[in-house]
Formats: sequence, C-alpha cells, structure tokens
Amino acid sequence: MSRLESIINARGPIRKVGVVGMGYVGIPAAVLFADTPEFEFVYGFQRDSPSSGYKIAMLNRGESPLRGEEPELEELLSKVLDAGKFRCTSDFSRIVECDAVTLAIQTPFKNPKDLIPDFSALIEGLRQVGKHLTKGVLVVLESTVTPGTTAGMAREILEEESGMIAGEDFALAHAPERVMVGRLIRNIREHDRIVGGINEVSTARATELYRPVLTTGRIIPMTATAAEVTKTAENAFRDLQIAAVNQLALHCEAMGVNVYDVRRGIDSLKGEGITRAILWPGAGVGGHCLTKDTWHLERGAVILGGDLWYPHGAESIFGVARRINEFMPRHMVHLTVEGLKRAGKSADGANVALLGWAFIQNSDDTRNTPAEPYLEAMKEAGANVRVHDPYVDEYPGIEVSHDLDATLAGADVITIFTGHRQYFSLEPARTKELSGSEHPVIVDGRNVIDPDTFIEAGFIYKGIGRGDKNSHPIRR
Repeated sequence: MSRLESIINARGPIRKVGVVGMGYVGIPAAVLFADTPEFEFVYGFQRDSPSSGYKIAMLNRGESPLRGEEPELEELLSKVLDAGKFRCTSDFSRIVECDAVTLAIQTPFKNPKDLIPDFSALIEGLRQVGKHLTKGVLVVLESTVTPGTTAGMAREILEEESGMIAGEDFALAHAPERVMVGRLIRNIREHDRIVGGINEVSTARATELYRPVLTTGRIIPMTATAAEVTKTAENAFRDLQIAAVNQLALHCEAMGVNVYDVRRGIDSLKGEGITRAILWPGAGVGGHCLTKDTWHLERGAVILGGDLWYPHGAESIFGVARRINEFMPRHMVHLTVEGLKRAGKSADGANVALLGWAFIQNSDDTRNTPAEPYLEAMKEAGANVRVHDPYVDEYPGIEVSHDLDATLAGADVITIFTGHRQYFSLEPARTKELSGSEHPVIVDGRNVIDPDTFIEAGFIYKGIGRGDKNSHPIRR
C-alpha cells in the first residue's frame, strides 16, 4: 500500500466537498454534490470581488445568478439550502474542512492575438487551496487547461503553498467539465466523466467523488494529461465540424443552393460503418471553450512535444477551422452591406437592430460572443447599432435593451445573431411596421425565420447558407 493510500484510508470516505468558482460550471456541480446522499456538506467558494461578489448572497438566498433557462438548477439550489447541505462563502480557510476540492475557474486568453492563456485567476484559486490543504485531500481541476498543466503548474503551486507532495500527501486529478449552458444539470448527470489523476490513487479518489452524481454517465479513467488532451480535442473537433458546415454554407450561397436541403440530404446517409454527422451553420462561434480550446491543444503539443515536424498551430486542420469560424461574423457584415445595397442604402448612417448578444440561444452567456466583432465592424462603417437580448442585463461598453419593439423601431436592418426562442415569433407585418421602411433588410444568422413570409411582406432577405433566397426578387 502506498503512502497516499494509507493516508486516504485513515481519512475515510469523502464527506465534505468544496467547489471553487461559482459560475456556469461550479454552481451546478456544487448543488449536485450537495444533493448526493454520499456527501454531507458542500461549500461553494467565491471571491467577494466587485465583479462577482454579489453571487454569494444570491446563492445563499436560493437565487441563481445565471439568468438563462437552466432546468432544475434553482429547484436543486433551494432543496440543498433547505437541507442545510450547501453554503456559498468567500472564506477560503474553510477548505481545511473539505475532503475534496474542485476548481472550476475560467482560463481565457490574455490577448486573443497572441493566444497565450491567462491563468491568473486559476493560479490565485490554486494558491488559496494550497494554503489550506490538509493531508489526504483530493484536488481536482475542472477548468479547461493546456495539456500538462495539472501535473506541471498546478502541482507545483499546490506543493509550494502546502509544503506537501502531490501523489504522496494529497491526491491531484483533472476531470474536465463537459457541459453546455441551457442543460447544465442534465449534462453533469448524463455525460460520461473523464477522470485523470497524476497517479492511480488520485484517479481512484476522483472516481469516488464523481460517481455518485452520475445517472447514465460512466467514469472513463486515464492520466491527467490524457484527460486534458481529451477535453481540448473534443472541443477542437466540434469546432472543426462547425467550420465544415460553415464552409459548406458559404459554398451553397455562392452556388445558389439551400444549405439546409444539402444538410438534410447528407444527414440521411446512414448504415453500418457510415458516419455523416453534420452540425448547423451560423453567424459565428462563441462561448468560453470552442473559441480557445484549439489553441490550448496546439500549445500543449508544442510544450510537451518540442520541435514539431508536422503542420501545427494555425496550419493544422484545427487552426484552419478556427479561422473559418472567426470569419463568419465578418460574413454577416457582408450580407448586411449587400442587403442595404439592394435597398438603395449605405451602411454609413444605417440603423441596425442587432437581435441576440448571448453566444447561444436562451442563455445570458455572452463570453466571446460573435455579435461583438459584427457590431464593431458595423459601427466602423458608420452604422447606428441597437442591441436587444431578453436574457442579458449588461455588458461592458454596450447598452443591451430588453424592449424588442423599441429596438426594431426605425431599423433599416434587422440582424439575428442568436436563436433565442423570442425571435422565432417575429411577425413580418408587425416587424415591417416598426421599421418604418418600405423594404427593410433582415439578415438571419441562425435560420430563425421563414424567408418566404418576410420576402412576401416586402423585406430584403439575407441568410447564412441561403443561396436559394439571397438574390430573391424584391416584392413591390
């Protein structure tokens, strides 16, 4: 029996859990741990900072700070609070009470142009955990990181702060989150959980932590670095799939074809040994993961692999995919300008109603929203842009309205960037009346509206992948 096994056996099963970082990953994880009979109590650790300290009081009142539609989240939060099994706190010294601590802290880029990750918040979280670490505790990174981070930087910080040795005095693992906003609770329960420890004892202890919260999901054990590669690779591959259909959509526009007809045809090819999975085209890719995980994967290969002899970085297939998806907001600008030309107008001085600031439907998640480069480009062209989003309350430097009619009033162009359910019920006659224009332009980046009904009402329509409609006759 190893030294760490002896320490863990003496400590006993995991009873108290700490979750560092109360965001889109940490909040649902914490309430699910708390709702599990195997665990007695869960602390949600959150810095009492000017930007996010408000979450502490909200969570302790049973209110979720996530404004999007998240089934079961608030109900579970209220349940575990009433049961006395959860509390959010800024007092990191309470980590000494925990048998296991997870870190769910964002890892954005310092500057998207140099693609160097900003681990400052994660490093601060690791230092707080390390300061209060006791023997036999399990530490798990859930944050998406460059491969090699858990066994490298994280291990070094925890050992420096605690004076202990990872793998001998405490367990250390990586178990990446695999969630999508709008279905956080369901994803944690149902998705298989990748668990990678720095040694077998760490993997086993992390398995003990996650197994009770899974319903249909199963544990997939591997090394910490393999787990990091798995997470970055699965997002890079999804980004690649989106880029493929976005490229197809651009080709369909050029050839006068409806990409959704083509997509349906491709997706129909099924049978043994046949895989033709195809995603949906759109106005751009946003969120915290897909916009950066390709570069974490590529960076990990350079750091761990040394002088690479094969195409990598921007020249790899993943790098090319990233560039295609980054192009799509610029293509939305192109469609907007072309639509205005058909209406006999210029972008300079045009009134644009931008519908949807969140990067994904029915959510308030604005991280890396593809609407932002579109807005910046349109403003640079001289347009006046008003932004509407039913879920987003505020965004630095941007005024976001909840009044759809006021946003549409006087609009020369209506641009749909997010597939919020509210936009599916846009009514052509009413929308045209609010615009006050004989031939308002509508640019659909998410296949939200029926082109024919808007064209019939006198709109000039432009849509991603709608080569069959983008040059339609204008109804007089």
